[in-house]
Amino acid sequence: MSARRELPDSPYLAAAAGRQPNRMPVWFMRQAGRSLPEYRELRAQHSMLAACFDPELVCEITLQPVRRHDVDAAILFSDIVVPLRGAGVDLDIVPDVGPVIADPVRSASDVAALRPLDPQQVTAVAAAVSLLVDALGTVPLIGFAGAPFTMASYLVEGGPSRTHARTKAMMLADPDTWHELMTRLTDLTIAFLTVQLDHGVDAIQLFDSWAGTLCLADYRRFVAPHSARVFATLADRDVPMTHFGVQTGELLGEMAATGATVVGVDWRTSLTDAAARVGAGRALQGNLDPAVLLAGWPAVERAAKAVVADGRAAVAAGASGHVFNLGHGVLPETDPGVLTDLVSLVHSL
Repeated sequence: MSARRELPDSPYLAAAAGRQPNRMPVWFMRQAGRSLPEYRELRAQHSMLAACFDPELVCEITLQPVRRHDVDAAILFSDIVVPLRGAGVDLDIVPDVGPVIADPVRSASDVAALRPLDPQQVTAVAAAVSLLVDALGTVPLIGFAGAPFTMASYLVEGGPSRTHARTKAMMLADPDTWHELMTRLTDLTIAFLTVQLDHGVDAIQLFDSWAGTLCLADYRRFVAPHSARVFATLADRDVPMTHFGVQTGELLGEMAATGATVVGVDWRTSLTDAAARVGAGRALQGNLDPAVLLAGWPAVERAAKAVVADGRAAVAAGASGHVFNLGHGVLPETDPGVLTDLVSLVHSL
């Protein structure tokens, strides 16, 4: 187990912990990815899954946006299905499609056949974290995992879905099987994040990408208790823990109640409204619309200043801090120069 790094001057860690940062912290979801020509050059030689299991490649890709943009945090280059692969699930990440599961989980016997994470199958991730902790200097490293519900949706649907109909059908028609599936995936999520924490990540983020497909009552009954167990189990690590989902405006209060210390907000909900829903004492992260970055610099500047002002208002309303980010990931067609200029602008504010 790696010793915790002391990074007292990190703006990201300060804002996430409710302290006053020395500048407005900013990083971007999917900052390491297809918007960067240096990333595309590397990926032309490696499949997505192969890249996720190559420590040197993970390290290099994670560092690329830190070098280029001067962001205040790095996020581990990986994918939310990596722990599923580490547990023996037959899957692939298909270009322009996403994760595809060879044998979807549709019955109680399918759930019973799922294995726990074998740490030996994710030693590449552990090695990558160790390399990054040494390489990043004073820049904190965020580890992450997919939340149990989002992983369940891939397993049950067999791949990406617009309706998540099979997932909801299992959840509503066979709640015992559903909760057993979620229990196993919660164990998997905790194990994968523990590997990252043991090797030195400075913060974690739980991506519940598809939770926004649920109504509040179903989220509260079928999802929240499992996500809460992730945060409760890892609370004694004393690192910032962010919970993020897309189209989750109606769920923000429940997502905060699971125990996250930072709540990610997409662009559909203002930060001041989010602060009211989340309640006092938690930091917020977000929430510039990624599409704004394609609209030219005057639009980017106006929108970024509006997000910063909204974040200040949210803090005045009770949020413990604000980390500037997008409301979802960087779009592949984004000009990297605009991202660099955006970081500089936010820091100047």
